[in-house]
Amino acid sequence: MKKVLFLVGVFMALAIGNTYAQRYALIDMEYILKKIPAYESANKQLESFSKEWQSEVDKEVAIVDAMYKKYQADLALLAGEEKTKRENEIVAKENAIQELRNKYFGPQGELFKKQETLIKPIQDDIYEAVKAISAESGYSIVVDRASATSIIFASPSIDISDQVLSRLGY
Repeated sequence: MKKVLFLVGVFMALAIGNTYAQRYALIDMEYILKKIPAYESANKQLESFSKEWQSEVDKEVAIVDAMYKKYQADLALLAGEEKTKRENEIVAKENAIQELRNKYFGPQGELFKKQETLIKPIQDDIYEAVKAISAESGYSIVVDRASATSIIFASPSIDISDQVLSRLGY
């Protein structure tokens, strides 16, 4: 029985020892991205596209609002068939606006596609730099402190953000 307890204790000690042997590092993705001029440029381009597309959507919404106000004003004068026709026109226009919103801002919309072409290559470069630094330095885990809300404190000595920027040439 003593041997079994001794072996369990040895295995627990080894497991705890292995846990402490792992190396961790942090990066601050927000900090890294702010230091990369191409990212700022990409964000400005995305913002420009977004404003342009939102303006187009807003114009269509204004048209529907005008159609609805005219419909409300004319409601007492409209016969059943004309009333239904105008209601259908308004609903069709609202559906077209929703399709336009999805085209630009939906999950597979133009904004998403632009983000993929402009920002994803930058993120991929950062990932590759982090991966290379981790392999060289023997880090088991690298955590992004900008997105990890449960990190209350982390020693600045384990932050490799500047190393990542250096590896990327910034």
